[in-house]
Amino acid sequence: MRLGVWQLLPLGPTGYGNSPYQPLSSFAGNEMLIAPDELGELGLLSGPDLDELRRLPAGRVDYDRLIPLKSKLLASAATRFATRAGSALLAEFEQFQDEHGASWLNDYALFRVLKSLHGGRAWPDWDDAFTRRNPRALQHVAARNADALTSIRILQFFFDRQWRRLRAHCHDAGVRLLGDLPIYVALDSADAWSARDLLRLDADGRPDAVAGVPPDYFSADGQLWGNPLYDWAAHADSGYAWWIERVRASLRLADVVRIDHFRGFESYWAVPAGADTARSGRWEPGPGDALFDALRESLGGLPIVAEDLGIITHEVEDLRDRQQLPGMVVLQFAVSDPEFVYGNMLENCVCYTGTHDNDTTLGWFHGTGADTRDEVAIRETQAAALALTGGSAETVVADFVHAAFASNARLAVVPLQDLLELGSDARMNTPGRGGDNWCWRALESQIDDELCDNVADITGRTGREVADG
Repeated sequence: MRLGVWQLLPLGPTGYGNSPYQPLSSFAGNEMLIAPDELGELGLLSGPDLDELRRLPAGRVDYDRLIPLKSKLLASAATRFATRAGSALLAEFEQFQDEHGASWLNDYALFRVLKSLHGGRAWPDWDDAFTRRNPRALQHVAARNADALTSIRILQFFFDRQWRRLRAHCHDAGVRLLGDLPIYVALDSADAWSARDLLRLDADGRPDAVAGVPPDYFSADGQLWGNPLYDWAAHADSGYAWWIERVRASLRLADVVRIDHFRGFESYWAVPAGADTARSGRWEPGPGDALFDALRESLGGLPIVAEDLGIITHEVEDLRDRQQLPGMVVLQFAVSDPEFVYGNMLENCVCYTGTHDNDTTLGWFHGTGADTRDEVAIRETQAAALALTGGSAETVVADFVHAAFASNARLAVVPLQDLLELGSDARMNTPGRGGDNWCWRALESQIDDELCDNVADITGRTGREVADG
């Protein structure tokens, strides 16, 4: 294909709604991404085990079937692994524990065990001793559930080991990874449970206000995310140590990290706890330059992309520019902006046809799916899109891809659905919709020679060709 960057969704273990933006931990990996075939090669799973997984749908994730089935298989693999005393791989696991146990791994494992013991309920609804992290109560649970805790740690080791091998393979092929870091942590997460002093939570885990955004393109009532807000004064007092470790952990997985909802670092939308919609929120000041200065000093640079979409003010743009961070241009949005001039696109940005929150370009152009535009707005958008590309309705997806790749932007990113010219059925996420998101999967048969040749052709014609690694 001759592509040089692969962008990924967040890789944390998913919780509510299977959303990667509501992970159970900012540091752990999603166990559902562990490749079972490799565990079979290690003798930790058998052929019949893998056959059960292969009977699941290929083109769409059935979470209700996948999670219990794969969780059971992974637990069996972890149990078999734990009995391999003296093996080199077991020694590698022990080193992984030593490196990450105190910083996040032990808390994550204990959180997952306690969540299971409480029937999957969110931690503010656990027994009071565990909600408030009573040391004796936690020690008692840890002693009675030692095997379960070890199993969770082993699965995190499996994920880490496989991901490091994948990343090395990508580097050998000349491909860098662009990761994704949600700005907020989920309320029901190991992060909130173990570091509530850094969040606006009371001793029982109840927030005074939650995160969201005001009415926007996606929703007339705004988006009520429900995440707890940061106590930025507490972060400042610590020298932003938690954020430094969080970004460092993300850079263990990827070469560059896109931070979601960058505008929240300048000012964020705080919605009173218990509100039915995000309309009643208000803007409150974020940490601004202080956070990014601390990150730069500790990490030696800022390999960060700023997701600067939504209601963006001059203050947000100034923060982004002072920190010399590339922002984002999404062509689906840009064509409707009367101030947008394609030829004036900044070099220090990333140009997209659409994102995981947008409809596919084909669905967006025709106004299908969960569209918030009326018919007049759809026709106006169609006219603007064709004016940008100079093409036709029949070729608009290919023309949009070409426009992204031919832009002045330092980096161009196109969702796989657009490279495959798929419609709304392949949409990844519809913001504000509670279910049926994050389910689309590409089939191996779709990544064929014709697709690779098409992508190689467009990268060559637009000057973005990357030499084979």
